[in-house]
Amino acid sequence: MITFIPLTGFLGAGKTTTMTAAALALQAQGRKVAVITNDQGVELVDTKLVRSKLDSVAEVTGGCFCCKFEDLVEAVVALVASDGVDTVIAEAVGSCTDLQATVVRPLRQYYGEDMVVAPLTTVVDPLRHLAFARAAERGEPESDLSYLFRQQVTEADVIAVNKLDTIEPDRAEELLASLRTGNPKATVVGYSATTGDRLETLLDAWRAPAGNEDVVLDIDYDRYAAAEAQLAWMNQELDLTAAGDGFDATGWARTVLRELSAWAADHAAVIGHAKITVETAGGDFAKLSLTESGAEPTLDRAAAAAAPAGRAVVNARVACEPGDLDAAVTRAVEAADLAASVTSSATAPVSFKPSYPRPVHRLAPTGA
Repeated sequence: MITFIPLTGFLGAGKTTTMTAAALALQAQGRKVAVITNDQGVELVDTKLVRSKLDSVAEVTGGCFCCKFEDLVEAVVALVASDGVDTVIAEAVGSCTDLQATVVRPLRQYYGEDMVVAPLTTVVDPLRHLAFARAAERGEPESDLSYLFRQQVTEADVIAVNKLDTIEPDRAEELLASLRTGNPKATVVGYSATTGDRLETLLDAWRAPAGNEDVVLDIDYDRYAAAEAQLAWMNQELDLTAAGDGFDATGWARTVLRELSAWAADHAAVIGHAKITVETAGGDFAKLSLTESGAEPTLDRAAAAAAPAGRAVVNARVACEPGDLDAAVTRAVEAADLAASVTSSATAPVSFKPSYPRPVHRLAPTGA
């Protein structure tokens, strides 16, 4: 019997880090674990990082699990057949919601004899949650992005507050208590996927029964689509060549994200996430990420040494027009090239806004 663990949560919440850390912890307990990444686009930065740590990795691209349901099932079947896994953790696109109806219930109904579906887990960034909460407290109208975030939390069986190490302990406990009060049917846990602190509370929650599986979201799909359409999605590849003997791949990526962070802050553009990997000619790679306008990039992996050449992949999800994001990334790359003494050659930017979400299945709770 396969155990399928579905993850959702807003862009930048740390779903991939959570998925990887949890997979390694479960493997240490004797489970054979595979993971599936998911995105509206292709050429995923996260997939490369996950593959550097785990053996069994697949991806579903070109849409969320709800709209690519059969692709998701095929990926699970292929992982089980080729790698003999007994546990699959899958993270949905960060702008997706309504997964209880469009993914969890269909899996249980159509594949329940072969698969145990664990409680649906929404990964939450505490700072993002507090920012949305402060806007509500000020009486501001609920934005479409805040609406999407609220729906993700509302449908969760498990609310997994990641990055607890980024806020003060007293504030963390207040946040957890508030989420428990507001979502009495959900299990609320707090942890840090980066440090591993309290991660076992999340693993325990996955073994418990789902407490919110009968939830029916009162969701406006037009508004859901509008929230997704606020974000420009950009994927771009670049070939990098050092002017001298070698260049600092980590430094180049850091400069790109710093420039993009500053631009987003100047233009009040919300960053869902921006991520870069640079694979060097020797096979090493650097990976950095950014989840907040005006913030410093986070280093996820550093390249060990200078290299004569490399290939970069940029994933950026920002609340702006696609053309504006293309131009901002182009300027950021030019600044990084100058700082690192690099010549870059880019593919044409593939920027777009997601199409209207059209799930393959949408099932009501049993007996409803």
